[in-house]
Amino acid sequence: MARAQGARAQMALAFETTYGTPPAGGFTKMPFASTTLGAEQPLLNSELLGYGRDPLAPIKDAVTADGDVVVPLDAEAFGFWLKAAFGAPSTTGTGPWTHEFQSGAWTLPSLSIETGMPEVPRFAMYSGCVLDQITWQMQRSGLLTATARLVAQGETVGTTTSAGTPAALELKRFGHFNGSITRNGSALGNVVSADIAYANNLDRIETIRSDGRIDGADPSIAALTGSIEVRFADSTLVTQAINGDPCELEFAYVLPSGESFTFTVHAVYLPRPRIEISGPRGVQATFDWQAARDSVVGRMCTATLINDIEVY
Repeated sequence: MARAQGARAQMALAFETTYGTPPAGGFTKMPFASTTLGAEQPLLNSELLGYGRDPLAPIKDAVTADGDVVVPLDAEAFGFWLKAAFGAPSTTGTGPWTHEFQSGAWTLPSLSIETGMPEVPRFAMYSGCVLDQITWQMQRSGLLTATARLVAQGETVGTTTSAGTPAALELKRFGHFNGSITRNGSALGNVVSADIAYANNLDRIETIRSDGRIDGADPSIAALTGSIEVRFADSTLVTQAINGDPCELEFAYVLPSGESFTFTVHAVYLPRPRIEISGPRGVQATFDWQAARDSVVGRMCTATLINDIEVY
């Protein structure tokens, strides 16, 4: 009997035309490192009395379908997750193409995601997936990955794939050594690490249905937060925090072949940090920043992806 192994697992993704209805085709094979995406339905213990000490049979509760997908930051496949987070991009160029994703969209596209374990076989199709949050970290070394948190409507399990033969992408992965951070157009030095988290703060529409599924997941007020840990070498960031003025932070990755990903946060506000001296080694400060809508640009952030993909 074959046993499931993560090394043979597959993932395919496609955007839906109708929420909760998987498309007949157009799936793309997605690289991923791990996933907790799944559906669960808990059991409710019986509260009835008068039948002795042994309990009666439990009752099924509502279905919850959600989870995280850990994906690499790469030049091509990451654009699908950006579209899920911000909506369809504005694309310019004639190859390479420049895809600009902007925050603030009132509606978000839904996806169908199939995870497959062919040796069982088990192919689970998650329909009505909407991206709730995407996070990643910048640091000096290690593997560069992002975590996409999804809210799905439901799960359908079969023994054969429903994604057909998904289109393959060329994996052009960014690394931490490709990264840079600028503040108001100038390089920001002495940065040890940085965290970025964009959340759509989805509102699950939990109506009464015979199948126990949700009716949808609507985006509410977005949030863009993070932290920057720096070696304390000057008072630039501390002065900004005290004055309460915003700055523009740009997190960028550029490959030698020309592909790039730039995430620009237009109005970043810094809290006044505690400067601690914990020993004889270097002093570090952590700024847990928050972003807001910039009145000049008219949005909170812009994600720009330059690659060889013409349409997302």
